[in-house]
Amino acid sequence: MLEQLLIFTRGGLILWTCKELGNALKGSPIDTLIRSCLLEERSGAASYNYDAPGAAYTLKWTFHNELGLVFVAVYQRILHLLYVDDLLAMLKREFSVIYDPKRTAYDDFDETFRQLRMEAEARAEELKKSKPVAKPVNNSKKQGQVQKVGFEGGNKKKGGSGPGSDGGDGNGRKMENGHANGNTDETKVALVANGKENASSNIGAFDVNKLQKLRAKGGKKTDTVVNKGSKVDPNKKITKKNRVWDVSPTESKLDFTDPADQNGDENAVIVAADEGESMMDKEEIVSSESETEEDEEMEKDSKMETKKKGWFSAMFQSIAGKANLEKADLEPALKALKDRLMTKNVAEEIAEKLCESVAASLEGKKLASFTRVSSTVQAAMEEALVRILTPRRSIDILRDVHAAKEQRKPYVVVFVGVNGVGKSTNLAKVAYWLLQHNVSVMMAACDTFRSGAVEQLRTHARRLQIPIFEKGYEKDPAIVAKEAIQEATRNGSDVVLVDTAGRMQDNEPLMRALSKLVNLNNPDLVLFVGEALVGNDAVDQLSKFNQKLADLSTSPKPQLIDGILLTKFDTIDDKVGAALSMVYISGAPVMFVGCGQSYTDLKKLNVKSIVKTLLK
Repeated sequence: MLEQLLIFTRGGLILWTCKELGNALKGSPIDTLIRSCLLEERSGAASYNYDAPGAAYTLKWTFHNELGLVFVAVYQRILHLLYVDDLLAMLKREFSVIYDPKRTAYDDFDETFRQLRMEAEARAEELKKSKPVAKPVNNSKKQGQVQKVGFEGGNKKKGGSGPGSDGGDGNGRKMENGHANGNTDETKVALVANGKENASSNIGAFDVNKLQKLRAKGGKKTDTVVNKGSKVDPNKKITKKNRVWDVSPTESKLDFTDPADQNGDENAVIVAADEGESMMDKEEIVSSESETEEDEEMEKDSKMETKKKGWFSAMFQSIAGKANLEKADLEPALKALKDRLMTKNVAEEIAEKLCESVAASLEGKKLASFTRVSSTVQAAMEEALVRILTPRRSIDILRDVHAAKEQRKPYVVVFVGVNGVGKSTNLAKVAYWLLQHNVSVMMAACDTFRSGAVEQLRTHARRLQIPIFEKGYEKDPAIVAKEAIQEATRNGSDVVLVDTAGRMQDNEPLMRALSKLVNLNNPDLVLFVGEALVGNDAVDQLSKFNQKLADLSTSPKPQLIDGILLTKFDTIDDKVGAALSMVYISGAPVMFVGCGQSYTDLKKLNVKSIVKTLLK
């Protein structure tokens, strides 16, 4: 049975709840639905599952976009109620008739709901009874039919080869290798099942005979060319020419490494690297070129529409406006928008879900005068993208650092990610930015797996003149991080930046070690470092990192990824879709963007610029 059913506005005002279903819900499923699904542009999904201690709910919903209403039904997941969708559709139809924006209570709707519920339940029972029961089929007869179809298809393909061909006799008992085949029926069933796929795949296949002829022709041509050329004497011995090396010294010195003795100990005075102000503290100016290009594209679209529909009909519709937007009206614009997002490196799954959510928010709305469907869809998608990419919580790390400093404890940041994305380099960039704001930083070399990782971090620490805590290789990174935090507490360091080994999301032992490091040290911020070059793999990486951190955690509330650091952003031109994919799949904001090789090349994510680039 239903646990709860309620109707509320998009502004959050509850208009009606069913008093008969006055069951106290465990947890807060409605709030979670609004926060995690409706506000995150996941409203195109069919349902939402909510797990609470001692209960598991399924939530289904529908919108009345023109009136701005949301209808939500909650029931126990184990029940699988079939009439919920039908009931929500009837509620939407009946409630829209009596809805008045000035009213805030609808107590008289209880009787209408009772009748609608009985009608929906009766209809569901009729559907259950009307379902035909599958009758047992005679296996021998069925197999005979399948065999016949299979051989017909085979004969057509082979061009009428008879039963005495090399492939076997008419009953299919003998194979080319001479062994008896006991699984002929299963093989033929598979052939029949895949017949359509094989036929379609052979249409565009390359002919092997043509390829052999082309190779033969190519061989003849090359032979003639060799014969026409200079004749080679077989008796003449071929001698190799001696290579002459350029022994002249280079004009300028190219070795910019710091001087060191034979043991590797630096014996020169190192000056702290000062490369100027970090890009994190500079405001990025968005040019208006994208807006002009967007206007030109919209003008082209309008001209195409007028050509298709005719000048008079298009003008009349733009003036009068369309009654209500239907799914068929939105599909062409949404398909074009989905293709555009995918060309910008947005994961296909994310682009599809976003288009479904936009369609759900626009379906049933009235198209205003002098507006087109394509511009309406684009405006709705732009609002959705801005809402997704805008952080839902404060990402001011400096404020959090000062708050931790007042509690006399260091602020701990753990950098995690797959191999080769630039964790150590961007850790040094973050350290440089913090140093510019008079924050004392200490590095913790917890990448005890990769060769040269400790030396790389030691070089950055030496150039920035900040302390580094290291224990060498083949040590437990969780213990190294714990000792580093203790050392920072004794020395009075404000921030501890923990470098970890790169690991693939499917590597179980390394993911278990990472989960142990996070659970043991309870860092203030877990930063996922990901490449801006990645496409569909961004969804797999982030979802599996979060899943492993949750599954392998021993605490009831595991700590997941808190923020994202996008690297190599200067190499992608307009392929900025990875930022959207990562934020959408994890819900974590993009806190830093790496855009170069120097310490200053670290900046904030400009949401407006990203959205304009995605829709350009």
